Amino acid sequence: MNKTIDRMTSFIVMDVLERANELQREGVDVIHLEVGEPDFDMPECVTKAAIEAQQTGITHYTHSLGDPLLRTAISDFYQSEYNVTVDPDCILVTSGSSPAILMALMLLCQAGDEVIMSNPGYPCYRNFALACHAEPVCVPLHAECDFQYDIQDIKKKITGKTRAIFVNSPMNPTGTLVNDQVYKELANLNIPIISDEIYHGLVYEGRASSILEFTDKAFVVNGFSKRFAMTGLRLGYLIAPKEYMRSLQILQQNLFICAPSTAQKAGIAALKDARADVDRMRTIYNERRLYIIDRLKRMGFVIHTEPQGAFYVFCDARKFTSDSYHFAFEVLEKAHVGITPGVDFGTGGEGFVRFSYANSLENIRTGMDRLEEFLLRLKEQ
Repeated sequence: MNKTIDRMTSFIVMDVLERANELQREGVDVIHLEVGEPDFDMPECVTKAAIEAQQTGITHYTHSLGDPLLRTAISDFYQSEYNVTVDPDCILVTSGSSPAILMALMLLCQAGDEVIMSNPGYPCYRNFALACHAEPVCVPLHAECDFQYDIQDIKKKITGKTRAIFVNSPMNPTGTLVNDQVYKELANLNIPIISDEIYHGLVYEGRASSILEFTDKAFVVNGFSKRFAMTGLRLGYLIAPKEYMRSLQILQQNLFICAPSTAQKAGIAALKDARADVDRMRTIYNERRLYIIDRLKRMGFVIHTEPQGAFYVFCDARKFTSDSYHFAFEVLEKAHVGITPGVDFGTGGEGFVRFSYANSLENIRTGMDRLEEFLLRLKEQ
């Protein structure tokens, strides 16, 4: 077996989810606050476009880079949203954002090269780098600094083998927005930046900037799963400098052929007609965000930086535990609430837990009640 796989970690949130699903099959009522998946149905205009595509025979391969109409719609979106010009020929449509990350790293890295990423940070980045036989190099983020990159810490990690730097805003797991100064400093490093912008559109305080506002020598990962609640349609995209597009196309043709044709038609509808739906979902997410932050604080969790975007709260749970993995599974087994252990996001996440508010306010309220009762019992032990 490939020994690289031995170095990979499981995606612990999926371990929690799968155990939660086992409990549900046994008849246990579980409140899911672990998984980062919108609980909304996708917008009606998206559903209609997907159905129409199937009914009219748009079920065949598209251009390997993606439906030209969708690439044009993405280009128009970046112009209106960020006032940046993106050539549609610099867009690669993918089957979700994960293939976009994988192909960007395959393009940039050879065996032994290094990729800089944050700790804590999205856990799959590390495993994607390992899959490309590159070495993940982690830069610590600190709660007292709002989990923002310190450019000096990044510079200390740069070597002759550094091939890319990951940035994620709004960030998973913290919901933090990267500030413009950090983007400017990253753009000046003359190292490819892979900017994961999948949670754009779900911002409640401030504004999410795109790395393309600061440099066109970057790789942007984005998609439709979070903003438009289209997780099951598996539709994402990668924006890349033009000189890399033929190489990316070759990777796409060989590994994935193309993204699903019906999903691509649905994506066009999302970009053109779903703005009101996104506004509605964002308003509801914000209501949940404010509620869950208040409840968690009153229970004794410390929130060093309140989430500005995405749909997560990253809480300091060291008052209750020094082992976030054990704590998360104990909460699941005894309180029947799914939460994500902070260690899933790296060693810098130990002692923290992540709560997702991609669930109804009613379910969040029930989950908070159960958690509060669990913590009271814990205190009495």
